[in-house]
Amino acid sequence: MNTTENYNSYSKWIRKIFNERVQKISVDAGFTCPNRDGSKGIGGCIYCDNITFSPNYCSNSKSITQQLDEGITFFNKKYPSQQYIAYFQNYTNTYSDLKKLEELYLEALSHEKVVGIAVSTRPDCVDNGALELLAELSKSHFVTIEFGVESTSNKTLNILNRCHSFEESKNAITKSATLGLQIGVHLILGLPDEDHSQIIGHAKELSKLPINIIKLHQLQVIKGTKLADLYFNNPDIIKLYSIEEYVDLTIDFLENLSPEIIIERFTSESPLNKVIAPKWGGLKNFEIVDKIRKRLVERNTWQGRLILSGRKT
Repeated sequence: MNTTENYNSYSKWIRKIFNERVQKISVDAGFTCPNRDGSKGIGGCIYCDNITFSPNYCSNSKSITQQLDEGITFFNKKYPSQQYIAYFQNYTNTYSDLKKLEELYLEALSHEKVVGIAVSTRPDCVDNGALELLAELSKSHFVTIEFGVESTSNKTLNILNRCHSFEESKNAITKSATLGLQIGVHLILGLPDEDHSQIIGHAKELSKLPINIIKLHQLQVIKGTKLADLYFNNPDIIKLYSIEEYVDLTIDFLENLSPEIIIERFTSESPLNKVIAPKWGGLKNFEIVDKIRKRLVERNTWQGRLILSGRKT
C-alpha cells in the first residue's frame, strides 16, 4: 500500500499499470445463474435485481461489440483518451460452455479501445476449463476474475439463497490464484442477521486468502426483490446504517483488512426510484469516498492498522 494513502486505492493502482485513466465498461452477455435456472435453486439471490446496476447501453439484445461501442461513445465525451476494461457483469459470466466463453471474451478483447476484461461470476461456477481459459488470456491481456463471495457465513449465505458455501469461495479463490489470475471479491456489508463483530470477521477471513481486489457494497433493499418482502415482514432482521454509521463501519472493516488488498469500491449506487432503504439523500459514490477519506484522517487510522499492530478488536 502507498504510504501516502490511508487505503489501497484501485484507481491509483490501475493508473500505475496503464499510465492513464482506465474505465470499466459493463457488457451483458446473456448469462443466467444456477440459482435461477433450477440447477441449484430458483428465484436468485434475495437482494438481486441486476437491471438496477445496468447502464442503458448494456443489453444482451446487442452484441458485445455494439455494447462496447455505445458505452465508449458515452464515456468518450468526458475522457476521450482513456482506455477500457470490458466488464462481464450481469449474472454468472462463466456459466456456459467453454467455446461460447472463449468467443465472447475474445470479441471483447478484439475491440481497439479495450485493454482487458473483468469477469464476474460465482465461486461454484468455475471449472478447470474456464479458469484455464482466463489464465491463458491473462498472458497477453489484463484479466481479472471477480467472485461474488458476499459473506463468509454459511448461515447468511443460506438466508440470501446464494446456493453455495464459503468453503466453495475459498476453493475457487485458491484455485484461481494457483493459475496466476488477478482475483477480486464482492462483499456486502449489513446483511440480514449480521452484527458488527461478524462484519469485522469477514475482513479477517478474507485477509487470509490470496485476494487482490475487493468491492464493498452496502446492503440496499430494492423494490421487487425478495429482500424487500423480508424487510417489510421482518424489519428487525435488517440493520439499516445511516451514512455516518456506514462510513465508520467501513473504516472498522478496513482496519482489519490486509493492506495488500486493493479497494475498488466502498458502495453501490442504484436508481433512487428503486431503492426502498437506506435513503442517503442521493449521495454519489465519489461523495461517500470523500467522507471515508476524511473520516480516516479524523480517526488517524488506515487499512490494516489493527493487523499490523497486532491489536485485537
